[in-house]
Amino acid sequence: MQLHLPNSAFIGNIDAFLGSFDPSDSGKLEITANKKWISVHPVALSMTAALGLTVDSEDISCEPFEAKSRHYFERMGLFKLLGIASGIKVIEREPAGRFIPLTQIRNSVELTDFIAEMVPLLHLEPIQAEPLKYVVAELVRNVFEHSCSPFGAIICAQYYPDTKIIRIGIADTGVGIKRTISQSYATGKDVSAIKLALVPGVTGTTTRIGGTETNAGAGLFFIKSIAKVGRNFFMVYSGDALYKLLRTEQDRPVRLYPDPDKDKHSEKEKL
Repeated sequence: MQLHLPNSAFIGNIDAFLGSFDPSDSGKLEITANKKWISVHPVALSMTAALGLTVDSEDISCEPFEAKSRHYFERMGLFKLLGIASGIKVIEREPAGRFIPLTQIRNSVELTDFIAEMVPLLHLEPIQAEPLKYVVAELVRNVFEHSCSPFGAIICAQYYPDTKIIRIGIADTGVGIKRTISQSYATGKDVSAIKLALVPGVTGTTTRIGGTETNAGAGLFFIKSIAKVGRNFFMVYSGDALYKLLRTEQDRPVRLYPDPDKDKHSEKEKL
């Protein structure tokens, strides 16, 4: 596998990052990076780490990072999680109020512990913390219930106190949405499966953090709605397809639709 970290890979422009990924030769991972500057959304970090966990550390080839922003990747724990040396020296600082480094969550106990530690780490008010707790719990729970990944979920986050923006990235290397959802619904394409999973009532088996009971299967719909109400991006990438909720302009009213095709969005296949 080959993965390149570009100078910029945020949800708005992440298509090029996804398109450059080469999944061939799955027993090895080669990581390259822009030599001048690297600035990426936490989801790009989580995806990189999730891929790295599928191969032995000795089969990971990572060229030395030269960009001025290289220290960020050391602080976020990318090299530590992958078990490779970076050669980057940083002065460790208290992460409270700034970021949550890459973390592997493999079971409901680890999920509960992570959420309990996450809120004070970011110094959030209850009105901010509750939606964040829900988003993390729902997305990680989906990994446990549907992905069949032996590595669990990989998560990291970045908080910007000045703008009060939180960016979250959660990734796994499981079987994919299409394979999971095709057990109950006929769908031929990854993008169709993603959109079906965003429809309330289609999937879901639990209501509480790391829980065990059934629900209405509206978790992804609610998370998409939270992002839309906040006029933010939201993305789901599975198989070879990407569904991306685009921002609602400030001068337009926010309307929530159960059909993801009615939302302002972009979608791509063969990524």
